[in-house]
Amino acid sequence: MEITKNKPEKRLTRSLQYRAGRDNKGQVAVRHRGGRHKRLYRVLDFKRDKYGITGKIAAIEYDPARAARIALVYYQDGDKRYILAPVGLRVGMSVASGPDVEVSIGNAMPLRKIPVGKEVHNVELTPKGGAKLVRGAGGVALVSAHDKKYAKLKLPSGEIRLVHEDCYATIGQVSRPEHKNEQIGKAGRKRWLGFRPSVRGTAQHPGSHPHGGGEGRSGIGMPSPKSPWGKKTLGKKTRNPNKHSRKFIVKDRRKK
Repeated sequence: MEITKNKPEKRLTRSLQYRAGRDNKGQVAVRHRGGRHKRLYRVLDFKRDKYGITGKIAAIEYDPARAARIALVYYQDGDKRYILAPVGLRVGMSVASGPDVEVSIGNAMPLRKIPVGKEVHNVELTPKGGAKLVRGAGGVALVSAHDKKYAKLKLPSGEIRLVHEDCYATIGQVSRPEHKNEQIGKAGRKRWLGFRPSVRGTAQHPGSHPHGGGEGRSGIGMPSPKSPWGKKTLGKKTRNPNKHSRKFIVKDRRKK
């Protein structure tokens, strides 16, 4: 998808403090993070709550915070917003949101209004809660059925899940599906993105990792591998079996 504007809309940007994986005490909470390139955060409209107001695509832009492209929308009431750009969206096209809009690329509507077999993205989990699912580059979910007050969606992971029919979703597939084929190419580019080097557990000091220590290459020295915090990492299920959302999962993504 071709980028048509190089500088972002200033009013729709925010400066976010980069914490490099550290918490409010300065302790490392997420390992292997730090030293990325400076960036401005673009505020995206994930709620799509401009009901009944048509907007025109003014530009397709690059967003340093995500792999997908974003689209700048000028609405009839003078408001400007960024949305995720789906495949096929071009400058000059019109988009809208609401229960009575046309089923076309870029339009957002409740799941109950979307016919079976349609591809969607930017899906809400709770009505008016803002999109939480299918937002990554190339992401697409399929509306496979309507069952009472729930729609059955097949997500990119393969999971089949029930989502309330009043939740909004956007028609189409998220832009840049070719992103998954990209190669980083060199270590420096990974550093620009904020990733620091990762080291094998067996190469570390025994105080830093359970696999560490020993004379020479001595292996991990235990029956099964562990995480840096001593938890088993192979075959151990970590999802809470009593999680409230379990009842909405029709088919688990891990089951063939």
